[in-house]
Amino acid sequence: MRSLPVLLALLASLTALAAGHEYHLNGQKLADGVYVFVGAREHFSRANGGNIVNTGFIDTTEGAVVIDSGSSRLYGEQQRAWISGHSASRRIARVYITHAHPDHFLGSQAYAEVPQYALPATRASIAESGDRLSDNLYRLVGAAMSGTQSRTPNLPAGEGRVLIGGRALQLIAGSGHTEADLAVYDEASGTLFAGDLVFYQRTATTPNADIPRWLAALQRLEAIPYKTLVPGHGPVVQGPEAIAQTRDYLRWLQSTLQEAARKGVDLPELFEQPLPERFRDLALARVEFMRSAEHLYPALELDTLQGQGSH
Repeated sequence: MRSLPVLLALLASLTALAAGHEYHLNGQKLADGVYVFVGAREHFSRANGGNIVNTGFIDTTEGAVVIDSGSSRLYGEQQRAWISGHSASRRIARVYITHAHPDHFLGSQAYAEVPQYALPATRASIAESGDRLSDNLYRLVGAAMSGTQSRTPNLPAGEGRVLIGGRALQLIAGSGHTEADLAVYDEASGTLFAGDLVFYQRTATTPNADIPRWLAALQRLEAIPYKTLVPGHGPVVQGPEAIAQTRDYLRWLQSTLQEAARKGVDLPELFEQPLPERFRDLALARVEFMRSAEHLYPALELDTLQGQGSH
């Protein structure tokens, strides 16, 4: 007989259907007890309902460990319903939120009674900005955000090894994509959930980026003996190509913006900067480059001017 939480999750999924947005979530099995929900390589839209993110779970004897709750209450409810119907335990043990971007944490209402963990700086950022991020997503996504409210993870995640239901997980605390970026490594399967520290075949986003810190975090992830890597966005890989591509793009982006600042290039002219051929097929390459220029270039221009003024 199904437990009450399972029945409630199934009821929530039916409610989501009635609300008018079905995400068609279908977990992809990566290893014994390890699944991923792969999102679209797109911007937020009413058509995708915000489902542009990779989330997943690791099943244990105590219950499933969920990695990110998705972009809306409806996403979280449908994610939970799928997990409850397909995991061996049919329970949820805990939720880890990798960072404070809305597509990764706004589904957390679906896990209201479940312990939810995030790095301290992530918790602080969600507490401060979660409502604003939710409101902004409403404008982009529309009805799929019905009833969504920001929920701050109630417990701090710390770096290190944790044992949950007979499963050993390593929590890796990084930064660079945001102020705090959590990765989760399942030792039994060799699966690394890298969060948005890694993008693959989808151009990296940089609204809160510190590129040198991000590059340092990638170096740490590279040292992990993973067999399978789940990026925050883009297809799952079994080799080093996702980390390599992310690093390559970030290095090019940083050097391109620094060189433009040294030459005194203005922002509209920078927008016309040609992309290297190796990046042209990345999803949203031109748009994300322009967004990154808007995010990062003013500070580089200021640093360059201040440096010139000191001589």
